[in-house]
Amino acid sequence: MTQTAMQQHNLTPEIREFWTSAQRQGHSLHEISYRACFKAELPEYFIERYTQAGDLVIDPFLGRGTTALQANLMGRVGGGSDVNPLSIMLLRPRLNPPTSADIQTRLAQIPFEAEIPESDLELTVFYHPETLASLIALKQWFANREHAGVFDHIDDWIRMVSLNRLSGHSSGFFSVRTLPPNQAVSIESQRKINIRNHQLPQPKNIAHLIAKKSKSLLRSAIPKNLGFVNPLAVTDSRNLGYLDDGSISLIVTSPPFLDVVDYKKDNWLRCWFAGISLDSICISTYRRAEDWREFIRESIAEMCSKLKHGGHIAFEVGEIRNKTLCLEDEVTDAVQDLPVDIKSIMINQQEFTKTSNIWGTKNNIAGTNSNRIVLLQKS
Repeated sequence: MTQTAMQQHNLTPEIREFWTSAQRQGHSLHEISYRACFKAELPEYFIERYTQAGDLVIDPFLGRGTTALQANLMGRVGGGSDVNPLSIMLLRPRLNPPTSADIQTRLAQIPFEAEIPESDLELTVFYHPETLASLIALKQWFANREHAGVFDHIDDWIRMVSLNRLSGHSSGFFSVRTLPPNQAVSIESQRKINIRNHQLPQPKNIAHLIAKKSKSLLRSAIPKNLGFVNPLAVTDSRNLGYLDDGSISLIVTSPPFLDVVDYKKDNWLRCWFAGISLDSICISTYRRAEDWREFIRESIAEMCSKLKHGGHIAFEVGEIRNKTLCLEDEVTDAVQDLPVDIKSIMINQQEFTKTSNIWGTKNNIAGTNSNRIVLLQKS
């Protein structure tokens, strides 16, 4: 959007710290890793201002499910969808968490021994053979339970925690030291990391690590309202047929950005463990701004059909390509023919973050370290 167009629509960005940038300020249930996710304080800000208890809050680019979980923690009904079924696996168990005692009992029932298929032997670049055998056994446990129709919320939880312990950069993960858990490197890249660090995978006690992470996730008080039936679906953002027209009070979401994150590549190891075929996931990726803008227009048009009159969309984007392309400008252009009013453009001024430090990103220089939100209201 040109400067003249911004002036025409009275769109002067408001820049300040709308919510805290401090680490680990939210509920402990949020503490799972996913690439390019926003903090719980972002949806909390909008949920508090634009919804009431019992209202429906949706994220059609679900990711790890931050919006939906935060909505439920605040007494709303939170749900959403994503083209990757992995997102449902990461969110659903945290909306219906089991007790620590139930988790311990189930872990004691799982036989953590199995033969390693030849097709999985290359994974010993990440895991000691004993650890890999335990993971294969756990995969088989889930598959057998689902086939028998007895897979329950305790299994769901253990799978979710396992997905988040598969690989990482500390002793709390199943793998040898690798990149942080929101991005799985390739097998060849891990070989190079092992050589460079003079490391070999060591045996890990899978059950112990699952129990330890579960205890951490469950350390905050669990509200009773997490018992809500939540609308969740595996679907494209341009097809929200699982929702009733005019049912949503608020959407807080962040779409895939232009040529920034490869969600399929980053999650290949998690998809392997969950039994998800990467070829079955149709994640929209765009290189040209005009193609991305049309995708956004179609997505927001579908969101509008599900919004209540006066409902809001908080659409979080970021600048890319060294700030030569600001995606909030593309969004404001995309919605010109849609039944929404552009209420404001908000830029959250953040302090330097640990994740940004890992990737060499300086504060407010690259999009992954700044929240830029286009706030829309259905007219």
